[in-house]
Amino acid sequence: LVNLVVSHLVQAIRGKDSCFSSIERQSAGSYYERVKISEPNEFDIMLVMPVARIQLDEADDTGAFYYVSFKRSPKEKGWLKFLEEDGKLSAFKMLQALREIIKQEVKNIKDVEVTVARKKAGCPAITLQIKNPPSEISVDIILTLEAQQSWPLSTQAGLKVEQWLGTKVRRDMRFRSLYLVAKQNKNEKVLRGNTWRLSFSHIEKEMIKNHGNSKTCCESDGPKCCRKGCLKLLKYLLEQLKMKYPKELEKFCSYHVKTAFLHSCVTWPNDSDWQLGDLDHCFQQCLGFFVDCLQKSQLTHFFIPQYNLLSLEDKAKHHFLSRKIYHELNNGFPVFHK
Repeated sequence: LVNLVVSHLVQAIRGKDSCFSSIERQSAGSYYERVKISEPNEFDIMLVMPVARIQLDEADDTGAFYYVSFKRSPKEKGWLKFLEEDGKLSAFKMLQALREIIKQEVKNIKDVEVTVARKKAGCPAITLQIKNPPSEISVDIILTLEAQQSWPLSTQAGLKVEQWLGTKVRRDMRFRSLYLVAKQNKNEKVLRGNTWRLSFSHIEKEMIKNHGNSKTCCESDGPKCCRKGCLKLLKYLLEQLKMKYPKELEKFCSYHVKTAFLHSCVTWPNDSDWQLGDLDHCFQQCLGFFVDCLQKSQLTHFFIPQYNLLSLEDKAKHHFLSRKIYHELNNGFPVFHK
């Protein structure tokens, strides 16, 4: 159902605006990393647009948010309508154009009822709701720029996977394209909506797929590990707690536990640290690492070491979540038995 709707939209988007003519779809998120828990009712689809010779200027001190401008006037003149007076590429204008095309086009999809959800402030996605009685599927469409150029300086000391995946794998990963998603930077003095945030979802997907310290980990005839099982449990625990305390935990998302999990893979790099039968122990170890981060209000972005994903002004919320996790840990995870 999702593929049917997205294929239709991609086809239409390419034809409607010359800037979007080379757009490609890429799947991201937990369903495609095979770590989805509960029913498959949420999907992330990146619409990737190749861009040539862009200049990145840091928008703040996180090292994650950038202003994008073209080094040379783009061949495709259609880009000009998306530029600000100062030549910066406006994420806001591009998202608006994309949203308009999608809103018009969903009306032409036969046999499926699709609506575009209302815009959420600061949210980079265009969310589609697909009726699939008795439930509903939501699809987040994320506008992504792809640049074939070296990663910014802020990423230099990140991706510390030498002991876990090896130096060669790290080097190869850093040669991959750079992805930027249209994302509002909340710290911007004037909220213009022209910032872009680095995205490494394509690399994360690869690490979660090829997660072994030895190349045969989890292959059909190789030894199995419990890494993915741990990640699923971490995500499920947060999901359940968020349902129980929606207001207190609204700032948390699965990316927080995914980041803690990747750091755990680096802390315990060997496949022997993650034996299939040790799921219980490994899960509690990952959870311990995450709680430690919450108590310090310090969770370092896996690729951008200067970027702390836990804002210091939310300390009370971090402590609230760590207390709830402790309660679960000490009582045999009652939230799993609901």
